Amino acid sequence: MAEKQASFGLKLLSLWTVFYVLLLSGCGTGSNYAPIEDRSKIPFSFNKHHIVSRGETLYSIAWRYDLDARGLAATNHIAAPYLIRPGDKVLLNDQAKVTSAVTGSAPSAVPRLPKASRKSAVASTTKQTVSYKEATSVTLPKGYPFRWQWPAKGRVIKSFRGTAPQHKGIDLHGVLREPVLAANSGTVVYAGSGLAGYGKLIIVKHGESYLSAYAHNSKLLVNEGQLIKVGQKIAEMGDSGTSTNHVKLHFEIRRDGKPVNPESLLPKRR
Repeated sequence: MAEKQASFGLKLLSLWTVFYVLLLSGCGTGSNYAPIEDRSKIPFSFNKHHIVSRGETLYSIAWRYDLDARGLAATNHIAAPYLIRPGDKVLLNDQAKVTSAVTGSAPSAVPRLPKASRKSAVASTTKQTVSYKEATSVTLPKGYPFRWQWPAKGRVIKSFRGTAPQHKGIDLHGVLREPVLAANSGTVVYAGSGLAGYGKLIIVKHGESYLSAYAHNSKLLVNEGQLIKVGQKIAEMGDSGTSTNHVKLHFEIRRDGKPVNPESLLPKRR
């Protein structure tokens, strides 16, 4: 009887060993390219913080978590031009109602007061602050028109899918080192390769509400803080970071931090 129990135990142990090995081998397969849908595996929560790494900007952090950079700055009391340093802790919440977009100074918190005087204190503070979503004016130098155009001439090979948040833009077919053009005039707020799944990426700020992004480039031709004009060559197309290993441009537009269908803003093609 003891021998039968020992034999059964060995067989059970062997089955578990085989299952574990198969599980590990399954996790190790696949190409070295990061799929376009895999933006970030870090679970999001309004109660979590992000520790700033070298090369990150407040705009790239906001982009990573689908947040509005202005609201993120207001929450963390970061004044324009939203400078952050490696090691800083950023609270991942863009729901703050005040901003420095108009005043140029960081918002101050309403002090905690007894209930009797709290309402009057909040009313007084509200008169001196502005909702960040109200600051939507577009101010550009003369000769820098505000209009949308296609960032590349290739056809759309993957469309925006509002019901599939893992694909937040469109893919345009291209050839290696084909010019990537600015889809609108604005300021470069991120140029680097620190966002997983995007390869070499450029993010451009257009006024207070809109941002556009150009991913999987082989070469970046602009720097952070640089003012660019619609139609200007800002990068060269590549294939980095994609699961298909095809040359393409992944293009996104966000309004107030949320993805919108780029084709709803771009001119109709003939």
